[in-house]
Amino acid sequence: MLLDRRQDERRARALGAVKAAGLVFGDIGTSPIYTLTVILALVPRTPESVLGVLSLIIWTLVLVVTVQYAWLAMSLGKKGEGGTIVLRELLNPLLKHDWSRQVLLVVTVVGVSLLLGDGVITPAISILSAVEGVPLIPGLEGVSQDRLVLLAALIAIGLFVIQRRGTDRVAFAFGPVMVAWFAALTVLGLIMIGRAPVVLQAVNPLLGVGFLVSNGIASFLILASVILCATGGEALYADMGHLGREPIRRAWSFVFPALVINYLGQGAFALTNPASSSILFEMVLSLSDLVFVPFVLLSIVATVIASQAMISGIFSIVYEGITTRLLPTLKVEYTSSALRSQIYIDVVNWMLLVCVLFVMLLFGESSRLASAYGLAVTGTMVLTGALITVIFLHRRRWALAALAGGITLIDGAFLCASLSKLETGGYWSLVIAAVPLGVILVFLAGQQRLHHAFQPVPLDQFLRQYRQVHDTMNRISGTALFFARDVQRMPPYIARTMFVNTILYQDNILVSIAVEDAPFGVVHGFKRNLAEGLRTFEVRHGYLEFVDIVWILRDHGIHEKAIFYGLEEIVTEHPVWRLFAVIKRNAPTFVQFYRLPADHLHGVSTRIEM
Repeated sequence: MLLDRRQDERRARALGAVKAAGLVFGDIGTSPIYTLTVILALVPRTPESVLGVLSLIIWTLVLVVTVQYAWLAMSLGKKGEGGTIVLRELLNPLLKHDWSRQVLLVVTVVGVSLLLGDGVITPAISILSAVEGVPLIPGLEGVSQDRLVLLAALIAIGLFVIQRRGTDRVAFAFGPVMVAWFAALTVLGLIMIGRAPVVLQAVNPLLGVGFLVSNGIASFLILASVILCATGGEALYADMGHLGREPIRRAWSFVFPALVINYLGQGAFALTNPASSSILFEMVLSLSDLVFVPFVLLSIVATVIASQAMISGIFSIVYEGITTRLLPTLKVEYTSSALRSQIYIDVVNWMLLVCVLFVMLLFGESSRLASAYGLAVTGTMVLTGALITVIFLHRRRWALAALAGGITLIDGAFLCASLSKLETGGYWSLVIAAVPLGVILVFLAGQQRLHHAFQPVPLDQFLRQYRQVHDTMNRISGTALFFARDVQRMPPYIARTMFVNTILYQDNILVSIAVEDAPFGVVHGFKRNLAEGLRTFEVRHGYLEFVDIVWILRDHGIHEKAIFYGLEEIVTEHPVWRLFAVIKRNAPTFVQFYRLPADHLHGVSTRIEM
């Protein structure tokens, strides 16, 4: 019996690691397709240069991905949940001054915007780099770059079109495919290392340091391309909440060696074949024509999976932004009846597709795209490292704070080096990131102005009027729901509905939905009776939870006849507030966000001048 239980636990751990390999490590796992090819196009193929570059790649994976993300970042939180918004929610309660909370808010907003910009370039460079292996197939040498871009665009369109159907139907295949991919990378690397074992010296970090010192500013700028090996680290961290800490770490325990071995193998091939250009694909082609076509197809599938992981991560980040009120409400669809964490956000999906296609057509080649890639990634890494460091400082974990601070300085070096990419198109990632940044800033400023413009009714004053009306007015049979964030400061639409429009039900329930600082957990129930026929009901949930409000209401025996909620009619001539009014007008209300029954809804509009 005990033996069976242990076998089941081992099987569950193995399946969790395989699932993590497919859903989390796709982006970083496909970086070997283009990383070393891009770097070695910029440096001479001398043994010293190749070994130095390999050393930098290996220790970037160790310090940035393993230490910063898989260890330090994953040690924070309850279930290994990740992302810039999560770090803000962890740090915010520790801060004592309003100015520090405002700084944290700005850092969070910039970090989220940069990650969204990264989410555009990642699918573009991954898919483009994979399809560029097609011309190496015998008989397809004449395929033009324009046709490769078209093929990549069609693959991207197909990927984004199927998002609405959800990933749970094909998610079971993601893990095994990526395990096969990492196995192929490992075998290829081992074969090539056997032909030039000198590359094993690259595990010595002094070779990387020596490369940086001996080549001066030129080698420093190479860091802008070295960081390509760690792209996916922040997206990896942002998508961790659905799998937990341990499956991620177990998967990394075999993904990391596979990547290191393959990079070493590519270095060995580069030393023995100094004229090679597309190193990974030419390395496979040198072994056998028979395995090359299956490998190209496997690489394309792997890049699609990598892109899927990024898209799912973006959906998760946007959802976190909505629940923590950093982003306007968007329509969220649940694509799995079993896993509510699998979501689809229509507006985000199609905007991502348009931007991905634009980037593909603009740059045309993965090498040109790589010359622009990394600025948003390194910016996000610096902000993440800084937040982790400050959290450890507030928790008085000095050693971890010092380690996190040191790695943040390394992230800063990568960022400084990546600034050189501005003139080769790196500004496009900032331009793309500026769009969500602008939306978030306008939304936050507008919400704050809206809050000040409201004139909530104090609870004592509201209850006096309620009792007068309740004793003198005919009441409608049944139950009505009114939504109020804070019943101590009653929204004016409730007073207008009851006292001006004289709409009063026999049972009136004030429902408040509060998002907790913690990521997980759902607590709900009746709180207290404020007066005869007036009760309060509260739902408190973590900012990573996907709650079913209707189910909660029914579970407590609430079967309403009507649901009332407030709407704002914004009147303004100010251009910024007009933009805010457009955002509010086109965003679904929170009752639509929580999927409350449409036939019971009654919106009460309040005119507000801004």
